[in-house]
Amino acid sequence: MTTLLAFVFVLGVLVFVHELGHFLAAKRVGIRVLKFQLGFNPTVVSFRRGDTEYSIGALPLGGYVKMAGENPEDTRTGRSDEFLSKTKWERLQVLIMGPVMNIALALVLTALIAYQGIEKGAYEDQPPVVGVVTADSVAARSDIKVGDRIVSVGGRTVGTWEKFLMAVGTKPDREIEIGLLRNGLEETRKVTPAVVRQNRMEFGDIGVLPDVHPFVRSVQSGGAAEKAGLKTGDVVLMVNDQPITFNYHLKEAIAKHPEQLITLTILRDGGRQTIQATPARNGNEGLLGIGIGDETVKFKPGVTEAITYSVKKNVEYGQLIFQTLWGLFTRETSPKQLMGPVAIAQLSGEAASLSWLALFALMASISLNLGLLNLMPIPVLDGGHIFIMGLEGLARRDFSMRVKEKMLLAGFVLILMLMVTVIYNDLTRITWIERLMPWR
Repeated sequence: MTTLLAFVFVLGVLVFVHELGHFLAAKRVGIRVLKFQLGFNPTVVSFRRGDTEYSIGALPLGGYVKMAGENPEDTRTGRSDEFLSKTKWERLQVLIMGPVMNIALALVLTALIAYQGIEKGAYEDQPPVVGVVTADSVAARSDIKVGDRIVSVGGRTVGTWEKFLMAVGTKPDREIEIGLLRNGLEETRKVTPAVVRQNRMEFGDIGVLPDVHPFVRSVQSGGAAEKAGLKTGDVVLMVNDQPITFNYHLKEAIAKHPEQLITLTILRDGGRQTIQATPARNGNEGLLGIGIGDETVKFKPGVTEAITYSVKKNVEYGQLIFQTLWGLFTRETSPKQLMGPVAIAQLSGEAASLSWLALFALMASISLNLGLLNLMPIPVLDGGHIFIMGLEGLARRDFSMRVKEKMLLAGFVLILMLMVTVIYNDLTRITWIERLMPWR
């Protein structure tokens, strides 16, 4: 139920904001709006105010604003309040305001989230210098070593771990070129990131990690950790000589050894020490009795800083969206990266179960995607209508209905193919359905 309600809420807000943009722009330039509907038929609730009927449909997968004289085949009276009676500049304002409102929503939500305070891994804004190369990984097989400074992925500069992980994560099972610095010399490696599944999504991974380690946040009184001599603030570097980078690595290492002696290499007061401990048994897992944390940085921006942060992040995410779209055409990006309504519903439920901030963060991401995708010059999308109108402006004449119908049909086929792809991707992320696909 939480998943369904979260999905309806997220999609409802995004569709409302988008259609509200069209509605307000139409009213502003004097176009008569016949209907404003959220969701698709059958209609659940409707009422009329002035010339406009407002309604809510039972299927929360979209919405629309119907304007007088909007389509060439509509009966036209020649009245000045019809869509096609307006100038191209006025029609452009109506078409573009839907996507603009979605982009504005993404900016507002991101700024509100940032204003609540930002916490992120301390390594994320640091240069991607390899601290660990996992055994039998793509990086290990490609001669990428500890100490290498990664400078580019696929020809694009990556100045931080965050950008590196994002660049590699969007290229699972796709060959890419890694540029690195070793001993002051530039070198390149051709690698194909392994496919890693996380939260029903596929990501690329080459098996390199930053030089960071988790620390002991708290020690349970009388527990195995206290008996072994572990203290609050200890930084855990290795377990049984295996490097530990994040807190989940440490949890996994402890869980694998119930009632078995393990050796922890720690950093305390600037010096290395070795401690032996025996995790207690908790079911089938080991338990030391410690709270574990990763090194993070926190800051609470003011209003201006939050807005600046929002603009910066949305520009970065926007660039990534366009890179992904271009990668689909050049086959550098796997279509498996795309997700549809089923995946959005699942993510909405998971985000809602965490917090309102997590749900708003997801909503901001989807809203930005929706706004930018709708600006693509594909007929049937807002951007496609703008594109056709622009071509008509260049040609200094309106295209015939036959030409427009062919263009719209091509756009419809492309969107239909896209919908089939994302729905297939969504179904493969559902375990019991994937089992029914022998080719997977």
